[in-house]
Amino acid sequence: MTKRYLWIVLTYILMQLSGYVGYPILNSLNVPREHWAGLWGTISFLVALVIVLLLLIPDMKDPALRGGRVSGASAVGWAIGGIFLAYGAQIVAGIIEINVFGIKQGSENTEMLVKIAKATPYFMIVTSIAGPILEEIIFRKIIFGSLYRRFNFVIAAIISSLIFAAVHFDFTHLLVYTAMGFVFAFLYVKTKRLLVPIVAHVSMNTLVMLVQVIFADKINDLQDKAEKMQMIIGGLF
Repeated sequence: MTKRYLWIVLTYILMQLSGYVGYPILNSLNVPREHWAGLWGTISFLVALVIVLLLLIPDMKDPALRGGRVSGASAVGWAIGGIFLAYGAQIVAGIIEINVFGIKQGSENTEMLVKIAKATPYFMIVTSIAGPILEEIIFRKIIFGSLYRRFNFVIAAIISSLIFAAVHFDFTHLLVYTAMGFVFAFLYVKTKRLLVPIVAHVSMNTLVMLVQVIFADKINDLQDKAEKMQMIIGGLF
């Protein structure tokens, strides 16, 4: 792992810990407590993303790193297919968790992020865009990429995916996060383009935010109407 990559990882770690400094600052500015996580999360993630992208400029200019990449058209196809692959892996892992391990559905990490996004809607910039981009840079390009140079794909993907899962602090659903990380690593290796797993990751997170934040009330209303309709139809028969 190069020195620049170590600085990128350090930037990510400091961002995750920055709340210990940021929250007291927001408190001194009389920002409502319910807005702390969303406001500081947005600031810290965006600042970290800018720093990381600046540190990656040499990689972006290095023609040697472009070798073996699939064409733009193929990348689009893999990005779209990757969304379905990731969802499929998530569903299969969820079924295994329920039927084999008896784990209930619902992610505490997702519920926490949804709660923050509802209190501070601009935080969705983090959950839908900045967060996935940073995570793919850290866990796929740097951690998986470094491991892949020393181990085979399976070992590198499993280790990096377990780290990816652990960072989300939702150990109950470790299998789901690991499965998704495995798919993102596969997309990265298959296309040699980091943008492909980024698109798949961004799309998944964006859909979650749309369903659970933006259109949550409308979806709940439709579910209530459907249940009432079933009761009416059931009463007729």
